[in-house]
Amino acid sequence: MPELIRRGRREPAVVQTLRATAAATIAYAVALWLSSEPAPLTAPLTALLVVQVTLYSTLTTGIRRVNSVVAGVLIASAFSVLVGLSWWSLGLIILASLMVGYAVRVGEFVPEVAISAMLVLGVTRVADTAWDRVLETLIGAVVGLLFNVLLPPVWVGSAGESIGDLSRRMRLLLLSMGEELTGPTPVETAAARLHEARRLDNDIAEVDAALRQAEDSLRLNPRVREGLLNRVVLRTGLDTLEICAVVLRVMARTMTDLAKDRGDQELFPSEAGRALEELLSHVADALVSFSVLVTSQVSASAQAAEQRLAEGLRSALACRERSAGLLLDAVRRNPRNWQLHGALLAEVDRILDELDPEHRSRRLMEELDRSAREQRERHPRLAALRQWAGGGRNGGTGAR
Repeated sequence: MPELIRRGRREPAVVQTLRATAAATIAYAVALWLSSEPAPLTAPLTALLVVQVTLYSTLTTGIRRVNSVVAGVLIASAFSVLVGLSWWSLGLIILASLMVGYAVRVGEFVPEVAISAMLVLGVTRVADTAWDRVLETLIGAVVGLLFNVLLPPVWVGSAGESIGDLSRRMRLLLLSMGEELTGPTPVETAAARLHEARRLDNDIAEVDAALRQAEDSLRLNPRVREGLLNRVVLRTGLDTLEICAVVLRVMARTMTDLAKDRGDQELFPSEAGRALEELLSHVADALVSFSVLVTSQVSASAQAAEQRLAEGLRSALACRERSAGLLLDAVRRNPRNWQLHGALLAEVDRILDELDPEHRSRRLMEELDRSAREQRERHPRLAALRQWAGGGRNGGTGAR
């Protein structure tokens, strides 16, 4: 049972269900206290619409949703006084609601303006009651916004788990490919590995969705320090794994071509095949170490992960040099398919280069600079205020 509770707390769907239920219930209780309506259902409805998985999405899409609902209620209030409800007034209210929705720029929530107007017009034709709907809408909106401001979730853990799962799947694929290098490999087996490598694209798309949710949970979140750094670390980490997945697909294609040409023969001479199998094993372990590094939240854990990655890369590079020498000897004896041998080494080199800590540090700094520059361009006044505040503190320190 405790394990189920812990897993439920990490599952966005479970957490969102509980949060939405609590927000809607609280909004209804507050509306019962403040509104004259016997059943103020607009308040919990608005709370359900406003409460999102993250604080950032609440403050962005939530405000637009509030605008759309309020606009629909106001339109229904005017129509309830002037014309009431009939087939032609329903068409007119839908037309007016959609036009107003585009005018007030509620984005993808334009249909909700018309939906809110029809709901209110269907339950009441009295202007005073419609204004109660406006009050209920505001109550639900405030409760929904406060709920995420006071209890903003952080989904970095679930995104980190997704990245770790992706790296382990890539590791298993590399180990399977390495086992096929020491003996005859049927074309069907090599093609199956190629199909597994192609399926990594779907896995990356799922991890990307989890990462976007984590990035939103870090924006404007008072529970998180250095949110920009955390977002960039995770994003650049996934970008690196995505590049490695593409290289893995190319590597699987190379081995499939070799299997087609070799037939019942070994893909490589026995000694070279064993060296390549060891090399792919080191690369597979380095991929997992890299994922641990980019998802570590504690500095001590990150330092240990970086040390393991560095040791794994050193072992891989030493094994790569030995494999290259053995492949060169094999090509001298039999130059057939030499280009595929060279392509396999080049693909390994590309993965090792992507996992290199120095290469990663450069990319990380570039992304941090780019993100900071975009923030300054998007919010120049806020950037100027921060610069002024920082200058003032520096100046005061210098004076002392």
